[in-house]
Amino acid sequence: MKRFENIENVFFIGIGGIGMSALARYFAHIGKQVSGYDKTPSFLTEKLINEGILVQFEDNIENIPFEFQDTSKTLVVFTPAVSTENLLFQYFEKNRFLLKKRAAILGEISSEMKTLAVAGTHGKTTTTAILAHLLAENGVKLTAFLGGISENYQSNVILKGNEVMVVEADEFDRSFLQLKPDMAAITSMDADHLDIYGGKEALLESFSLFASTVPQEKLFYKNGLPLKGKSIGINEMADFSAENIEIKKGQYNFSLRTPKDIYGNFEFSLPGKHNLSNAVTALAMAIEYGIPVEKLRISLATFEGVERRFTYRIKNEGFVLIDDYAHHPAEITAVANAVKEMYPNRKVLAVFQPHLFSRTRDFANEFAESLAAFDKVLLLDIYPAREKPIAGINSEMLLHKIENPHKKLISKDQLLTEIKASDCSVVLLMGAGDIGEEALKITKLLRREN
Repeated sequence: MKRFENIENVFFIGIGGIGMSALARYFAHIGKQVSGYDKTPSFLTEKLINEGILVQFEDNIENIPFEFQDTSKTLVVFTPAVSTENLLFQYFEKNRFLLKKRAAILGEISSEMKTLAVAGTHGKTTTTAILAHLLAENGVKLTAFLGGISENYQSNVILKGNEVMVVEADEFDRSFLQLKPDMAAITSMDADHLDIYGGKEALLESFSLFASTVPQEKLFYKNGLPLKGKSIGINEMADFSAENIEIKKGQYNFSLRTPKDIYGNFEFSLPGKHNLSNAVTALAMAIEYGIPVEKLRISLATFEGVERRFTYRIKNEGFVLIDDYAHHPAEITAVANAVKEMYPNRKVLAVFQPHLFSRTRDFANEFAESLAAFDKVLLLDIYPAREKPIAGINSEMLLHKIENPHKKLISKDQLLTEIKASDCSVVLLMGAGDIGEEALKITKLLRREN
């Protein structure tokens, strides 16, 4: 990349984040020395270390590698989640290093490649992963930045060339307005990140600005959104729609209606109509890019999913354990509908770890309504992430709002015992915090006992 020719070292503050670790891998791939800091070890930081990237877990400037102390050859990348109280951040800022947000770096990369971007408060990660897979399977030389771990590639970045960039466009902190896309999709525009936007109208305005970065004929959006472009639907009048939908052997079989024709016999393995909508969006963008429909039919059937997006940890006749990233009421409802569709006569236990005090406060009633739909509910404490506690906002407050007699507030230490004691044969673990790591621990323990 011409923009980074003079840069030899890239240091990441918050390298363990899903988007930051993808960028770290990208820079290592193009020959830069990469190092970084994160406050806690995780599955992602372990993978980075195994790939030869130096990661430190102490906010201590003495741990900065010598090569990275050269201001003329070092780029420092950070996320909005990084506190200005961070000592590393203060050191780099005080010494006038080239200091840029992750979103700005993605914007610079997108300016040098044909860029296909997927935005939306829900669905963007899965849609981006499907689109990247469809293009990669058909020989497109692409770089893809994903907001999750693709099951097909076991990575959050796909590095197969620099002709095309496929990127998840994040609305948090208005990051997606830094991108320069040639084609874009918007999967949803539900209220979220109100700690950043203040209200839904500001969020909608931001999405409208993102939509305006591409011509209308290059914008794909979920039918019903207040946008102009090419609409995406499920069994409805839209420019691209899934029709004649059936479930065969646990997966969808459907026809794809396009502005030109109807094409049958598509297969897709991810449960839930929301995921089917994501697949149609990715197919529409791939068709617009120029991939023949017949080839896309074959490629879609080989898509394996995204880690923690309705991921089956255990799946047998008597018991199913599903791990999902759902952290917004609309996402919980979508997962609930998917479970009912796949397991219509089974009792379902939902374990939910709320993510962020502000999100729990802003959507407490909606969370309560979405969680009440399950047979039984277990709540964990709120995962704070970047936030400090808010008075009166906690999981006990949320528990009281859930109109379900079978509900309970528990600690992580009680989770395995509660699952084993439950008479529910389908268990869902949901949330965007560290519940994913708990899911892996519980899976190992349950398998060991059986």
